[in-house]
Amino acid sequence: MPSQFRMFGRLLAPKPRTIERETLEVELDDGRTIALQRVRDPRSRRLKLSVDERGARLTMPTRCSIAAADRFVAEHRLWLATQLDRYGIDGVPVLERDVTDQLPLRGAMLPLQWQQGRFSRVEANGESLVFTLPARAGDLAIRRAARDFYEAQARADVGRWLPRYLPSLPRAPRRVTFKMMSSQWGSLAPDGSMALDLSLVLARPSAFEYVVVHELCHLIHADHSRAFWREVEARCPYWRDEREYFHGEGRQLKATLRALCGKAAA
Repeated sequence: MPSQFRMFGRLLAPKPRTIERETLEVELDDGRTIALQRVRDPRSRRLKLSVDERGARLTMPTRCSIAAADRFVAEHRLWLATQLDRYGIDGVPVLERDVTDQLPLRGAMLPLQWQQGRFSRVEANGESLVFTLPARAGDLAIRRAARDFYEAQARADVGRWLPRYLPSLPRAPRRVTFKMMSSQWGSLAPDGSMALDLSLVLARPSAFEYVVVHELCHLIHADHSRAFWREVEARCPYWRDEREYFHGEGRQLKATLRALCGKAAA
C-alpha cells in the first residue's frame, strides 16, 4: 500500500476511547468496607473482578451499565472477601473529604482535620494532620495533595538518613525518585539513580531506612552476592527483621497508598 494511503488511513481511523477510572466503596458480607477501583475499558468484552497487592478492581466493557456492574459485584462479595484475605489487604482506607478522620504515616495512624482554604495541601500539626482544600476541589485534587504530602515526608526521611551513610560509599545516588511500585520496594539504575516505592513512608521508619540502605549498598555491589549482604549487615544489622516485616505488611502498605492517592499517580 502506498505510503500516502497508509497516512490517510491513520488520519481517518477512529480514535481509541479512553479508559475511565473511579474508586468507590463496597461493603462486604462480613461488614468490611473496601475500596474498589471501577475501570471502564473499551478493550474489555466482559465484566471481570480481580484482586492483587494493589487492591480490588472491576473491569467493565464500555456499554455495560452501572446497574449491571453493581449486581455483578454484589454477587461476588464473598469471593472478594476471600481474595482480599489471601493478599492480606484488610480495611484499606478510602480518602473522603470531611469524612476520613485519620491517615497512616510512619507506621502509625494520625488524626486528620479538614478545613477550607485557597490551596489543596496536607500539613503536619504536631501529632495530627490538617487537610486544606478549596470549596470546589474534586477527588483528583484531594489525591494529588495526599501524594504530594507523602512524597515530601518521604524525601525528608531520606534526607535525614543519607548523610549517615554517604561517607562509606564510593559515590552518592545521582537522584532519588518516588514511585508506586507493584512488587519492588526500591531499585538502583546503572547511572546511580535510586527509585523508591512511595508506600515506604507508611511503613515503620526502620523498615523504610533498611530499603534505603539496601539500595545504597548496590552502589558498591550491583548484585546480591555475599559481599553485598555483608555491606548491608554492616550498616543495618537488623535487616532480617525488616525484610520479615515487609513479608507480613507489604501488600497492605501498597494497597493503602493506592487507595489514598492512586489516581494522582503520574
